[in-house]
Amino acid sequence: MKYEKKYYNKLDYLRVILCVIVLLYHLTFLKGGYIAVCAFFVLSGYLSTISVFKSKKFSLKDYYINRLKRLYIPVLLVTLISLSIISLLPNLNWLNLKPETTSVLFGYNNFWQLNANLDYFARHINSPFIHLWYIAILLQLDLIFPFFYSVLKKIEKKSNKLIPCLIVSLLAIGSTVWFIISVKNGNTMFAYYNTFTRLFSWLLGILTGLIITYYGHLIPKFIRLNDYASKLILTFYTIIFIVLSIFIEATSNLFIFAMIISSLITCRLIEYATLKTKKKITKLDRRMKIFSSVSYEIYLFQYPVIFVFQYLNWSNYISVPLIIILTLILSVVLHFCLDLKNNRIKPLKYTITIILLLSSFFGLYRYITAKDYTEEMKQLEELLNQNEKIMEEKQAEYALRLKAEEEALNKTLQDLENSENNLDEVIKNIPIVGVGDSVMLGAVPDLYEQFPKGYFDAKLSRTAWVVNGILKDLKNRSMLGNPIVFGLGANGDCPESCKDEIVKTANGKQIFWINATNDKDVHVNARIDKFAAKYENVHVIDWATISKDHPEYFVADGIHLTVPGRKAYVKAIYDSIYEYYLNDFKAQKEKILQERENELKSKYTFIGNELLINSYEYIKDSFHNANFITNKNYDYKTLKQDIEKNIKNKSINYNVVLVFDKTINLNNKKYQEIIDLFKDYNLIVLALNDSVEKLQGITCLNFYNEAEENSEYYMADGVHLTETGNKALGDLLNNLIKKE
Repeated sequence: MKYEKKYYNKLDYLRVILCVIVLLYHLTFLKGGYIAVCAFFVLSGYLSTISVFKSKKFSLKDYYINRLKRLYIPVLLVTLISLSIISLLPNLNWLNLKPETTSVLFGYNNFWQLNANLDYFARHINSPFIHLWYIAILLQLDLIFPFFYSVLKKIEKKSNKLIPCLIVSLLAIGSTVWFIISVKNGNTMFAYYNTFTRLFSWLLGILTGLIITYYGHLIPKFIRLNDYASKLILTFYTIIFIVLSIFIEATSNLFIFAMIISSLITCRLIEYATLKTKKKITKLDRRMKIFSSVSYEIYLFQYPVIFVFQYLNWSNYISVPLIIILTLILSVVLHFCLDLKNNRIKPLKYTITIILLLSSFFGLYRYITAKDYTEEMKQLEELLNQNEKIMEEKQAEYALRLKAEEEALNKTLQDLENSENNLDEVIKNIPIVGVGDSVMLGAVPDLYEQFPKGYFDAKLSRTAWVVNGILKDLKNRSMLGNPIVFGLGANGDCPESCKDEIVKTANGKQIFWINATNDKDVHVNARIDKFAAKYENVHVIDWATISKDHPEYFVADGIHLTVPGRKAYVKAIYDSIYEYYLNDFKAQKEKILQERENELKSKYTFIGNELLINSYEYIKDSFHNANFITNKNYDYKTLKQDIEKNIKNKSINYNVVLVFDKTINLNNKKYQEIIDLFKDYNLIVLALNDSVEKLQGITCLNFYNEAEENSEYYMADGVHLTETGNKALGDLLNNLIKKE
């Protein structure tokens, strides 16, 4: 064994621990793993400072070339390789590919994410680059570091070593204060993504480097000389850091504390990890050094790999081990190819390098030719603005009639208990109050169609924090109707005490709280369930379960609603209120259930793929009460699972229409198995296959012959229908209701 005086193996251990913490955070195993990024900022500042002080003559050119090789080229390659792989995934609509990739390549991704209102703590799943905000800040800081260092060096020469330390300390304090104020004002993501509010960690690293360089380690001599004591303290700080990363999530009141303390602890860890001691280099040290050397590549690759496996939708028991293994393999391979000093196994290295370069060039091509969907998001925003105007008009009408309608409602409810009034009509005319975020905002027209006498107040990016003030304002104006529906959670949650105040203001009125579809990102549904269990007048609308496995309900961002999604969303609200009032009027339960059953007998459920989705515009008026179950990627397995699930949940109406194009690719045997599932239903199959008519137990609508005889019905791919084809299909389906 050889001895090494200046090999700080403990720094390698620290980097490995931080790397593991970040990976586990991205895999959703650690609540507070985000603090490891603070530590990486501290390490970056420290290592940059130490490296320039070690240089006999600082070269700006060499500095930037080194950063280009070590930081930017890996980012460039990982980004392009990720695009190359992701572009091969069929039917994956990554809405922000063009603008987000641009922000990554040009080093401003943190500001782009801030402008796009992305939430890192929500573990946003619609992008493989959500973690690269950190790299953007790192690149920005490394860009300015040489100039910052030069200024500090000049100040040192003209004064003394203490002044640069004081300047860095003051700047770190200023950045910390700005960070705290931003978080306290509710601008958490601004504080987290903004370069200037994150400076404090980096500056603390620089300060640590300056102090060690100028004054040596600020550790008592008796501890420095006692290897056991220094190891014990180092272990103690490490344990504190790990505990913070396990327990303090981003929504905790201790968030600010965790961010600042983790940075300070990292400074202490660096000091103890860089104590000069004679030590044998063990096999474990060498392995940790290798692991540490690829930690940067591991950080770069992990989220693209997670993104791909999330798309594959495999079980966590399979996907998590594979994510870890694949991330390590890709990281080692990339590091091996970029390590110009390592010339071992040249043929293999050259071969892999060529493959990576070809993949990168293909990714570059995909980036250049990708469509920018920014305009589509603007159109969505315009739609939400239009719905806001509709709300304002409806709210003006609502204020004039609310008092009289509340009295009428009480009388109607009393009459309903003693008469044969229809519960559906009662629900339709109740003065419901809805308060929500942009998801509810997108469904406002449908809500007013279902509840014409309702009052809906929805805003973009709204959280539960503002709800109590809205309710108090309505209450003061005698406009607080009953029941109250909350559509909140996608943008974050408020503590239980906040919800308690909401219930207090509601003053006994029935509250229906819609849970979040993206709960694995925001983690609010369990808290909503716990909160609802405390109060008899609080009910949960399980929109997360209802919308599960229904991608057709959502636009590309996976949150906001399509036309079928808005229908399903409103139906979920309606069904929950219906169930409550049904239980409330037990005396008429049998009659109402019978009337409901008769009504459902006349309704339709449409099940289909893109053929149904594209023709929806032409049948929605005739089948406005129908249930639509769609999936662009239906195959035998997913279709059968969907049908069995919906039959079990009794969410399929008596009349069922199957509408599939040629891509469904079912042979007659599998088609017959699907048909057999509907033995208790009135089944109709729209045929775009001449063999379907031969199947047993169905009514067949033959669209195949008509479509084959009219070439203008199909687009160039021979699968999707043109506007003319969709209109003809709509006419055929609309005749169903006339015949019935």
